[in-house]
Amino acid sequence: MPLVLIIDDNPAVVMALEVLLSLHDMQTVSAATPQEGLAQLQAHTVDLVIQDMNFSADTTSGAEGVDLFHRIRDAWPDMPVILLTAWTHLEAAVGLIKAGAADYLAKPWDDERLMVTVRNLIELGQAGRSLRQRLARDLQDKQALEQRYDLCGLIWQDAAMARLLQMACQVATSDVPVLITGPNGAGKEKIAQIIQRNSSVPDGPFVVLNCGAIPAELIEAELFGAEAGSYTGAAKAREGKFEAADGGTLFLDEIGNLPLSGQIKLLRVLETGGFQRLGSNRERRVKVRILSATNADLPAMIRAGQFREDLYYRLNVIPLSVPALSERPDDILPLAQAFLGANRQLKPDAVQALEQYGWPGNVRELKNLMQRVQLLCPHTVLGKEDLQLPVSTARTKDTEAGPDKASIEAALVQAGGVVAQAAAALGLSRQSLYRRMERFGIERHSG
Repeated sequence: MPLVLIIDDNPAVVMALEVLLSLHDMQTVSAATPQEGLAQLQAHTVDLVIQDMNFSADTTSGAEGVDLFHRIRDAWPDMPVILLTAWTHLEAAVGLIKAGAADYLAKPWDDERLMVTVRNLIELGQAGRSLRQRLARDLQDKQALEQRYDLCGLIWQDAAMARLLQMACQVATSDVPVLITGPNGAGKEKIAQIIQRNSSVPDGPFVVLNCGAIPAELIEAELFGAEAGSYTGAAKAREGKFEAADGGTLFLDEIGNLPLSGQIKLLRVLETGGFQRLGSNRERRVKVRILSATNADLPAMIRAGQFREDLYYRLNVIPLSVPALSERPDDILPLAQAFLGANRQLKPDAVQALEQYGWPGNVRELKNLMQRVQLLCPHTVLGKEDLQLPVSTARTKDTEAGPDKASIEAALVQAGGVVAQAAAALGLSRQSLYRRMERFGIERHSG
């Protein structure tokens, strides 16, 4: 049941409000002085404050109410406050609205209007409190992940990445194969590195083979090695990736490009643990953890006869999907700033452009862009024009550009400074609105 604090030195006013609120299933506590009101806020979990503007006898300036409001705002910045005013200090109340008060009501008030305002503010306050708790949990989860696991310097902020990292680190200590899927440039190899660093053999070799970069006729020699003279140009024996990865991890990138002949040989190694170098009959055995990655639709390739179904199920014991950058928008700015370097800053229009862009090339495209800007742009503070982003890429839903500074300020004024209410009106989460307010230099307590 919501709890409303009434701070007023007039017992009749307090009683009238207590009766009205109780009829709408709301609890109340009261205080006759500002000091008592602040003490009640310390003692209870209050959802909303209704406060008078004057408390001392023969005082009509409203100065006491102004001081009380600011003390509440300083200690409980998100607490919704409704002011009870008289015409003599209406101007002071309007000033407090600009400073973040939720609403003001002239005495005598209208019961219906008061209750509509109270209900809306409490609902928004509860939603905001739930969001703050979730954000606090997200921050704690992020800190816990970074303290518990070696994340190989990964820059991340988005909840989608938190879920992926949690799962990747959980399965890291097992020896079962992991298939990492996701679009090009999203960071699949980085996830593979994190799995290796948190595995049971973190100091073992981490060997990478890009299956799409090796000619089909050489893939078998790359994987398993070759004896001298086993093929044209093989002047001496050499070990393959499996031998090089013995005691560690073999990461097979772009596994969808592995030719069928290589798929058969790889399947045999996974089933028996043994292999032969090209041109040799001697069985070799190694202990290797297999991680693989692809941006291809392997089930569709199976249906087309281009990928073996039995190999797919061998590789896909633990599936991990790396989301595209457009699906983790909270990662865009931290990554951009990290790639750009601490000596460069982004103007608000540049930030908006980065968030609006669709990032078809994912993290790799963002990194390349920031490196290009570093080399070619002489400015230390970068605007949208410095980025030279393509204009043809449509925004996705998740990277939709946010409201501009004027829209945010107008929404805050309309919402009486209540951030949760302004965020709802703008179609943003409270976290997103706070980020934009900071970016545009909008004071948190101003309307």
